[in-house]
Amino acid sequence: MSLKLDPRTKLFMIFVVSAVVMMSATTPFLWAVRIAMTMAPITLLILEKHYASAFRFLILYIIALLLTFRFLSEQSKGFLMAFLVGYCSIIVQFMPAMITAWYVVRTTKIGEFVSAMQKMHVPDGITISLAVVMRFFPTIKEEYASIRDAMKMRGIMLGGGNAVRMIEYRMIPLLFSCVNIGDELSAAAITRGLGGKVKRTSVETLKMGPADYLLVALFIAAFGVFVVFKYLK
Repeated sequence: MSLKLDPRTKLFMIFVVSAVVMMSATTPFLWAVRIAMTMAPITLLILEKHYASAFRFLILYIIALLLTFRFLSEQSKGFLMAFLVGYCSIIVQFMPAMITAWYVVRTTKIGEFVSAMQKMHVPDGITISLAVVMRFFPTIKEEYASIRDAMKMRGIMLGGGNAVRMIEYRMIPLLFSCVNIGDELSAAAITRGLGGKVKRTSVETLKMGPADYLLVALFIAAFGVFVVFKYLK
């Protein structure tokens, strides 16, 4: 079952989750609220049938969460312990925003995103920049997969003493691809009329549905509860 949400709802989710991750959770209840908000985009990824991404995010988040709770409960000292605590805390702190942003990128068409930004009267300069970024990372992922397959066919892998050649033959082509892809995406955005003086039309029809209003209400409530229990209790 796919749950089609309005891009404005998705952008609102990013805004709320990003605001929450900037505030530390100091009680078990606040941790529960943050974890519940993190599970929302993971559940939405599952509903959109992005099972691999949802599973990877879920496993990484659970492992970092368990390690964070274990390290914080111990009184051990030392460089290694401090490093592990800091590393796991960073993952737990910023992973919710990363998961939400990835959900938005993977499930939002560029036409829908541009139409939503126009409805919110966002300047074209910001819209074009964000549209290019949204297409940049998925394209880089596809490019890296192609380079990896080509290197495997040539026998350049981690094993067999080819680690140096693997870095050379994969990273350098990928860096050049990043430059070319950025230029191509920018040219494509301009070719499609983004940034022109005439108001751009769109074939995408955006309309907030019951699921959008429900998610917006739930995220507003979660944000309000988090702020109240953190600063006003």
